[in-house]
Amino acid sequence: MTIIHRGIPTWAYPLATGVFLLIFIASPFLVTERVEAQNAPQYVFDPAWPKPLPNKWKMGGVTGLAVDRNDNVWVLNRPNDTLDIEGHAGLNPPTADCCVRPPAMIQIDKAGTVIGSFDAMQGHGMDVDSQGFVYIGSNTVRKFEPKSGKMVMELARVPDAQPGGGGRGVDPAEQAKRVAAFRAKYPATTPMIVGGLEEIRIDEPAGEMWVADNYLGGRILVFDLKTFAFKRGWGAYGKPLAQISLNDADHDYTPNGPMPKDFSGHLTFNFSSDGLVYMADRNANRIQVTDKQGKYMNKEFIVAPATGEGGSTGGVAFSTDPKQQFLIISDLTNNKIWFLNRETGRVVGQFGTMGENGGQWFGLHMIAIDTQGNIYTGEVFNGERVQRFVPAASARGKQLLAAGLQPMS
Repeated sequence: MTIIHRGIPTWAYPLATGVFLLIFIASPFLVTERVEAQNAPQYVFDPAWPKPLPNKWKMGGVTGLAVDRNDNVWVLNRPNDTLDIEGHAGLNPPTADCCVRPPAMIQIDKAGTVIGSFDAMQGHGMDVDSQGFVYIGSNTVRKFEPKSGKMVMELARVPDAQPGGGGRGVDPAEQAKRVAAFRAKYPATTPMIVGGLEEIRIDEPAGEMWVADNYLGGRILVFDLKTFAFKRGWGAYGKPLAQISLNDADHDYTPNGPMPKDFSGHLTFNFSSDGLVYMADRNANRIQVTDKQGKYMNKEFIVAPATGEGGSTGGVAFSTDPKQQFLIISDLTNNKIWFLNRETGRVVGQFGTMGENGGQWFGLHMIAIDTQGNIYTGEVFNGERVQRFVPAASARGKQLLAAGLQPMS
């Protein structure tokens, strides 16, 4: 049954089964529907990808994942996430057989073999262009030539760090003054990176580099790909940067509560082949849709609205059929992959559970898809690995099913 409400979504209903309703806007109505019968493509975990890492490397938390034009997978990881006990083979002299901290950037081919790597500053978010240049986010965006690991360009950022979040012994009034002073100095219209990076996407046909930073809950910023000059940007619901609120209350989200007026935090995004931008506001369990000029398309998809502790809507990817029928969303907190009908926002499938076995996730953080529809995932927390899931209908999927593996559920 479909229930239609007028207005902007302010709540969602948990089902007794533990699955949640998905709410989306189709202006001027709010439409709420039950989760549809699963008709998204089925996937099978591929235990043979990747092969063991060379040089006794132990991967750290995965904070960036991209697939290049040759379907090679680029993995940005945080070597410093590894424990001291995991670095004993890298000591001089070594004190154990395992392990060595890896380079921050690792390139893996379709067969699962490491074919390249280089060291870079640890960060968050990355992409790779058709020429092989790698763009890595940290406190700004840096462009690297991958064979040498040499940085060739750097995006401008403000010179000051955001005031910290306070803590024991910090006077709240003084902290509030520091935050207010910083925001006065760097308003939401600041055409540079403020704070840290969440996402990078390269749009080569348009000659643009897209970035989401984490300032004021998250901003979409678009730069010229050749010059790194600022072009445009916006916030939640496509509002101009100047309209992003400086009031933290306008960014706050309580599970199962009203949607905040502005992005809540951990903003990621991706753009579809028909020119729409899907912005995942993870802390608020939602996805909003604009065009590439920031025009809000009156669509807001809400997934698992009771989720707290980091949110449900993480990385954004698309199915590889010509119409990109499905949105494919990674969920850090519930350790699931959600399939949404891209037009309506309805949940049409999901798979995954939390755990440390192959095919499970413990901190599902990043997602990418190659031209064959294979899904690649990267984990933080206890996971710290990359995995591959292949379509059950593919030749590799059929081979794995014949060997006794089961479709993901």
